[in-house]
Parts: sequence; C-alpha cells; structure tokens
Amino acid sequence: MRISRLWLSDFRSYTELELTLHDGLTAIVGPNGVGKTNLLEAIGLLATLKSFRGAPTDSLIRRGAERAVVRAEGVRDDREVLIELELGAKRTRAQVNRQRLQRARDLLGALRITVFAPDDLALVKEGPALRRGYLDDVAVAVDPRFDAELRDLDRVVRQRNALLRQSHGRLDEGSEATLEVWDAKLAEIGGVVTERRQELATQILPHIERAYELLAGKPVPVDAHYERSWSQPTLAQALLAERDTDVRRGVTSVGPHRDELVLTLDGLSARTEASQGEQRTLALALRLAGHLLVTDVVGEPPLLLLDDVLSELDPDRSTALLSNLPPGQTVITSASDLPSDAVPDRLLRFGADDGASRSAPPDGGGSSSTVEE
Repeated sequence: MRISRLWLSDFRSYTELELTLHDGLTAIVGPNGVGKTNLLEAIGLLATLKSFRGAPTDSLIRRGAERAVVRAEGVRDDREVLIELELGAKRTRAQVNRQRLQRARDLLGALRITVFAPDDLALVKEGPALRRGYLDDVAVAVDPRFDAELRDLDRVVRQRNALLRQSHGRLDEGSEATLEVWDAKLAEIGGVVTERRQELATQILPHIERAYELLAGKPVPVDAHYERSWSQPTLAQALLAERDTDVRRGVTSVGPHRDELVLTLDGLSARTEASQGEQRTLALALRLAGHLLVTDVVGEPPLLLLDDVLSELDPDRSTALLSNLPPGQTVITSASDLPSDAVPDRLLRFGADDGASRSAPPDGGGSSSTVEE
C-alpha cells in the first residue's frame, strides 16, 4: 500500500494535521522538536498498532484530549484504501474503508512498513531481546498470522513463570501436574516460533550481506545465525532437563524467549568488537534486509520510514543510502537539508518559529498546512 494522504487529530503534539505524501521520496526537514518523528510514528502505528519508540498508547494522545485519531488514504492493488485508528485510554478501534474491525490487530497486513530510527543502534549493541523482536517484526510483516503465535508464546511463558513463582521452590502434586500442562503448551508453540525464526534468519542473511556492502562501499563478511537457548533435540526435553533449576529460580530458563540472533562482522562479534560506525551500518543493513525480504515474499515493497538517519551516518554512507533507496515509497526526516545530489519528490519544511509546515514539489508548486505544536 502507498499512502497518499495522512490526517492526525489530537495525536502527540498535533491538534489537527493533513499532509500529502509522494509515491516516491518525501523528505520532512526541520529543526529538532517540531514533531517530525511524530508523523512517522503515526504511520507506523497504522501498520503495527504499536509505537516504534516503545511508547504506551495513552502517551500518544495529545495532553488534554480524550482520544486521538490517525487516518491514512492510499492505494493498494489499484484500489483506494482508507485506514483509520481511534486511540482511547482503554482501547484502540480500527476501520478499513469505513468498516470497523472486530479486533484492532486484524488490521495487521493492510499496510507494511520498515522503520529505521536512531535508537536502532541498540539492535546491535544491546541484549538479545531486541534482535528477537527484529526477527519477529519481519516475520509478522511477511505473514501477519504469526502475530497470534507470538501472543500465545508470551501468554504461555507468563503463565508458566507465574506458577513457578507461586511454587516457592517446591512443587506439590497439583502444581507439578499444572506445570506439565504448561510445558506441553510451551514445547508446542515454542517449537513453531523457533522454527520460523530459524528459517527467517537463513532467508534474510543474503540481504544483510548485500545491504551492508552497499552502505560500506566494500564487501565485508557478515553473519547472522539463530542460536537456541537449549542443546537438547527438542524443547520438551530441554524443559524437563531444566525443571529443577526453573522451580528453584522461579523463572523459565529455556525457550524462544531466551534465544539469540548472533551477529558477526569479519568473524568477530558485532556487539563487542565492531566500531560504532560499523554497528550503525549493520543496524541499518538489518532494517534494509528485512525490507528487501518482505518485498521478495509479498511482491510489493513496504513503506520505508527513515527517521533522522542522516545524522547517524557519515557523508559517504548517507550518499550511498540515498543513491540506492529500494523501489517504493520512502519518507525521511532530517534536521538539516539533504545532500545536494538527493532530490526528493516532495519536500515538507517544518519551522519552529511559526509552526507551519510547507509542502512543495521540486518545481515550486504545492500546498501548505498549519501544524500546532
């Protein structure tokens, strides 16, 4: 789906906003603090139902307002599509073409996105949870049904952990029988999630290698392999082997929620041995690789959102990125003008002085809209 128009009402810093986006590259330029990232966050919300900044829903509603509305109009398979989200303190409601969805998560798959934000350096530098989340996000973009399996996994692990904590280090006959039920459920859903992640890690590696070489300007041996948290042939066997330890500690020590996507550059750990420039390049390569894989599988490119990416890359890598943007729609934000050889199809300038957002294509035409900060 390509978004042609975006509306916001009481979302973050905006009272009301209407913007027109281009099918190609739209650049949003302006100083920090004027709400550029908020726009990308709103688009991301329409695709994933969550903030890529990790913000809770109530923080997305403008202070003093009871609800926020995010709407986007676009085209998919030569048909017009209208997506609407109403964010309330207690629940989120979703509509597609004015038809209310029974569950907001049924919206998944209507719009696909790829987001790169400055915090994505943590994908490489921080712990394994972010890398597992990266794989899961790509898997859901490829097949939205995988979201239900992830929810089931999270529910089973939480229930099993609750039982372990309640046992206080000792199982009676009743709690042991209940634990065996949760073990069976975890072995089943955990096996499905693990298999999907392993397949995805294999599929995405060639795209990571290609994207890293493109950004770095030279070939570098890159590896990304999925590492399970257990060594036994099956998760059921691993859970049984670790049962005493889990009961004593009150937590589930093995399973997909403990697995890792191991990243290396030139045979060395990207997390501990790579420079920050290499880590940032690899983080962007991971996002672009997911974008390319989803494009291959689904048959159309996701909408690419690049939040303040130029400030995180040196001039050579910035030029390499903008010169080799994948096909499809891209929205980029920047606190400074784009490099002179990068010509966006639509330029939106946000000013801190008058709160105005001016939209103009390269020929100088276009329209303007007022933004209340």
